Amino acid sequence: MLIIFDCDGVLVDSEPIAARELQRYLEDIDYPVIVRAEDHDRFLGFTLKKMRHDLETEAATPLPVDFEDELRRRDKLAFEADLTAIPGVLETVQCLDAPYCVASSGPPEKIRTSLALTGMLDVFAPHLFSAHDPGVANGKPAPDIFLYAAAKMGFAPSACVVIEDSPAGVVAGVAAGMRVLGFTGGGHCGPGYDGLLRSAGAEVIFDDMAQLPGLITKS
Repeated sequence: MLIIFDCDGVLVDSEPIAARELQRYLEDIDYPVIVRAEDHDRFLGFTLKKMRHDLETEAATPLPVDFEDELRRRDKLAFEADLTAIPGVLETVQCLDAPYCVASSGPPEKIRTSLALTGMLDVFAPHLFSAHDPGVANGKPAPDIFLYAAAKMGFAPSACVVIEDSPAGVVAGVAAGMRVLGFTGGGHCGPGYDGLLRSAGAEVIFDDMAQLPGLITKS
């Protein structure tokens, strides 16, 4: 069995920080659509390319050419100041009796930075897979990233368990033919968030990483 972890919101508590930085950036450039931190959930699990498309469609106004690069720059500075690991995740991962990897919508450098800042890079490297990798045609909610990670690790989809915190990620895991456990222990998961993951197809919802070893052994 292979355990596939999403990164943002599952391994690192990055989503509240990313939501704050997006809101500030859009305010700084006086963009017609402002995404408040509490409304950031609609972008969870998506690439910045998809975020750009959705914002430009809604506003009927182009974003700056360097939108993705500038938002990543801001996120990196904010992560260096504020990013923390999800409570208990390192201890849980280190006691797992199964191979594991990371499969994230973020670019490779962001994944590595996030894990390095929280002391987890050596635990997961080199098994880090990104929706930006050449072998991944489509981002979540398409199943491509999870199928790619499974193939690279040498496992059939039916032998994989995905740990996800976003509806788009849950949909992707289910579409890949994998078991999907929905995690709601991140700082962005407010009341009712568990219902979103259940509706997307999560088999089980949990909010404490200490529960994970027991959950993945259940049929």
